[in-house]
Amino acid sequence: MTTKVLSVGGSIIAPDTPDTEFLSAFTRMTTEWLMQNPDARLIFVAGGGAPAREYQNAYRAVAENFSGPQKDAASFPSEDDENRACDWIGIMTTRLNAQLLKTCYGPLCAQDVVTDPTQVTDFTGRVLVAAGWKPGFSTDNDAVLLAERFNADTVVNLSNIEKVYTDDPRRNPDARPLDTISWADFRKIVGDEWVPGKNCPFDPIASRKAQELGLTVICAGGKNIENIRAILNGKDYTGTTIR
Repeated sequence: MTTKVLSVGGSIIAPDTPDTEFLSAFTRMTTEWLMQNPDARLIFVAGGGAPAREYQNAYRAVAENFSGPQKDAASFPSEDDENRACDWIGIMTTRLNAQLLKTCYGPLCAQDVVTDPTQVTDFTGRVLVAAGWKPGFSTDNDAVLLAERFNADTVVNLSNIEKVYTDDPRRNPDARPLDTISWADFRKIVGDEWVPGKNCPFDPIASRKAQELGLTVICAGGKNIENIRAILNGKDYTGTTIR
């Protein structure tokens, strides 16, 4: 049985509100693909995306109100406490997105949403949907752990960017899109530290684990349905391959 893992960004599932046009097209295409490939199964890991960052920023704004001489120092959240709280806010957003994605597949997804990739032992349907687990990393790392658990050699990371760039193109006009990149060079771009809400192509903790496992990660645009189909079919695609 072939297993493919797709990390689906929350900004793709629900950029502001749930994107029903995308969800309809995505579930239709992947269901057709499963019918055409009876020996295959799919794992989807839902991210939090922009909605998670909005809630995290709201918490940070409220937390700032605890500062100042009129507040007792003991009541002010430490940086570690604030990061942990933001991680949990992001995790809860991923779980809402994952539950929505699961319901779109009906009987093809027979199991509950996975919230701990280290504890799942069975894969009884054709589709398995997972969400955030615990603080310290994003759902990219959950996707890597599920790939390890179910012997998938590739994780497809779907987001609102089509390729990885040498730098942030919004800040650096000389940034170049990449077709391929090594894990060593990619990790120089994303660094080694995870910060809740960090906006990067693939999170640093997941990148380190993927490199250790020898996984391939494909970063591609999540709204290009035919491009995703090409990736699933092993055909030419637009995106960045990290290996």
